[in-house]
Amino acid sequence: MVQSYLHRVRGMSLIGVLFVAMLVAAVALVVVQVVPTYSEFQAVQNAVDKASGGTTVLEIRNLFDKTASIDDIRSITGKDLVVTKEGDKVVVTFSYQREIHLAGPAYLTMKYSGRSR
Repeated sequence: MVQSYLHRVRGMSLIGVLFVAMLVAAVALVVVQVVPTYSEFQAVQNAVDKASGGTTVLEIRNLFDKTASIDDIRSITGKDLVVTKEGDKVVVTFSYQREIHLAGPAYLTMKYSGRSR
């Protein structure tokens, strides 16, 4: 009777629950560190879109720097923007990377790039 009861009992052991909890915690820790870099990327994209309305390279970089100071963008400055012209349209492109320290010598590198719309 005891053996038939043990065959019917299903579920996770304490070790299994702890392993899953540690795995979920590790993934959550990485996600918590990645989300701010992605929201900063969105802010950079919006600032580039606003700055692309300028007429000169200096004006575009100054517009970006003003918007970056308001939105607390620290990963990129106006000097890092590449301003080109395609036909009659001014195109502003950017690229940068952020490193997130995971543990010991392990880093997660996030590479972001974009252009004005």
